[in-house]
Amino acid sequence: MSRCEFFTGTRVAPEGPDVAPVEEEPLFTNLDIFLFSLIVGLLVYWFLSRKKSEETIPEFKRLTPRETSFIEKMKKTNRNMVVFYGSQTGTAEEFCGRLAKDAQRYGMRGMSADPEEYDMSELPRLAEIDNSLAVFCMATYGEGDPTDNAQDFYDWMQENGEDLKGVNFAVFGLGNKTYEHFNAMGKYTDKRLEELGGKRIYDLGMGDDDGNLEEDFVSWKEQFWPAVCEHFGVEATGDDTSIRQYELVVPTDINMNKVYTGEMGRLKSFETQKPPFDAKNPYLATVAVNRQLNQAGDRHLMHLELDISGSKIRYDSGDHVAVYPVNDVSIVNRIGQILDADLDTVISLNNLDEESNKKHPFPCPTTYRTALTHYLDITNPPRTNVLFELAQYATDPKDQDTLRKMASASPEGKGLYQSWVLDAQRNILAVLEDMPSLHPTIDHLCELLPRLQARYYSIASSGKVYPTMVSICAVVVEFQTSTGRTFKGVATNWLKNKVVVTDNGHKATVPMYVRKSQFRLPFKASNPVVMIGPGTGIAPFMGFLQERGWMKEQGKDVGETILYFGCRRRNEDFLYQQELEEFEKAGVLTQLNVAFSRDQEGKVYVQHLLKKNKEHLWKLIHTDNAHIYICGDARNMARDVQNTFYDIAEEVGGLTHTQAVAYIKKLMTKGRYSLDVWS
Repeated sequence: MSRCEFFTGTRVAPEGPDVAPVEEEPLFTNLDIFLFSLIVGLLVYWFLSRKKSEETIPEFKRLTPRETSFIEKMKKTNRNMVVFYGSQTGTAEEFCGRLAKDAQRYGMRGMSADPEEYDMSELPRLAEIDNSLAVFCMATYGEGDPTDNAQDFYDWMQENGEDLKGVNFAVFGLGNKTYEHFNAMGKYTDKRLEELGGKRIYDLGMGDDDGNLEEDFVSWKEQFWPAVCEHFGVEATGDDTSIRQYELVVPTDINMNKVYTGEMGRLKSFETQKPPFDAKNPYLATVAVNRQLNQAGDRHLMHLELDISGSKIRYDSGDHVAVYPVNDVSIVNRIGQILDADLDTVISLNNLDEESNKKHPFPCPTTYRTALTHYLDITNPPRTNVLFELAQYATDPKDQDTLRKMASASPEGKGLYQSWVLDAQRNILAVLEDMPSLHPTIDHLCELLPRLQARYYSIASSGKVYPTMVSICAVVVEFQTSTGRTFKGVATNWLKNKVVVTDNGHKATVPMYVRKSQFRLPFKASNPVVMIGPGTGIAPFMGFLQERGWMKEQGKDVGETILYFGCRRRNEDFLYQQELEEFEKAGVLTQLNVAFSRDQEGKVYVQHLLKKNKEHLWKLIHTDNAHIYICGDARNMARDVQNTFYDIAEEVGGLTHTQAVAYIKKLMTKGRYSLDVWS
């Protein structure tokens, strides 16, 4: 009801006092006065409460809406260069930040930006800003797909034909040559922006993560900046001094309830869990099962089951589970010891650029201990930009020169970085230990180190059969480096030590969320399925088999289900042997083909078994509409298997090599040849 309606309905004069008054009687009776007072009181109460509520509402209206116009932001903050990133694991975002930070050394004023947060249809308006430039650091995800945060921008490029005349651009792609669609997103962005009328000011850079992605980026960057200077007629300042992006703030009045303790986004999210769960709000799943799969050998292969009861998380066979690991406590403590730092100091690193969307490099306020344990990557070899910035803290001139040389694009510097850092697998702790004169401030080190990223695993269970449980199959990464140190994979070693119930009776937990995948069983259950997954590549196929078994129980017509699995030795690492043999016995698994590479004199791999069954495989593929699935190592196995299918198409199908390649490519396009691989 509106205010006018309310007043109209209550301000009608009472009939009694206005009709035939008697002189000797008072104008108002006590009852009239009481009723009148009551009405006035109610009106006053209503008016004040209404006013109070109206005063409260504008507080929400006054909240500043998120700025979706990067053009207006650039104009407001006097920027002329914007660097967008398409990033799945954080590397492209990191490269983007480095370019934006370097801009001031080359006469430009840059800002980094997530395309998901801005209206990318405004790209043509970039021409409104003098001497402006858009740079794109675009990673390729999966089978040539854009990363999650670049999907909308990719759709816009595909669907729109807007004129980008006057828009200057450059693209650096991040990919991996072992994948079928190497740098597809970088190539497409570069090509499409030119088709729309944009002006490329420097050639497309293509980073290869199978080689040395850091070296590829540094080499591209070394040539990119001179091209920028030449195009815009600006000069490099020549200033190579360190530029801090964040300032250290040590709060004096600390409310520990507002200090982050490892949460990814929302404060206290691990204490009060609220769906939906995603990368910024992971679910704290309890570990229900953690068992070793292999009976012998020098490796530890494990099967974990995470309980997701009550989380409302849904998953399908073939999806991935992302887990947020925790760094080794001993490494964290040793870094604090070397840097003479009180790791329990509460700090905040605040962006010096007040207009930046990224206020902190990781959730703040927090402690150094939490940052080094939960938020920062302290295990992988540091990138060249970190070494360059750290050089200023080395008191030995030789150490300074070595660090700066490794950060340079010179052949000698690249070679030194490759051998001393990458080949030796030196993490930041090893660098500090092997260069005693290097003693950086801990806050600057925390600013420089990249974020610790979630680790993704193919789910080894079916959501239809186990809706409240997510299974993981993984091998624990551990090996000796050339310096005599033991390198331990962050996530797998952390998961290995997740006992189901701790000594104090608490259940072990893992922060996780589910990421959807295109690795899917055929829509028609009657379609034959050929699964190829050596080692832990068997993971998604355990889910597939569970689901095919469930379909059979539902009375559905389930087609042939064939598995090619490979391991070293039958009595050593035949993963899920009992389960697989039971699937075979029940008729769910039509064929179980296992290649034991080291149980005989000559090594036997899955591709050798495929070749043995080439006639039947060709019939399934060419006549029976079979779907092929490959999971595991991209560098060797997936490539060898694909070459084997080319051979089968030539030898049995009678195709030429060119026709065979085209045939398999067509299967990929139709979704009948799917890959879930890693390198």
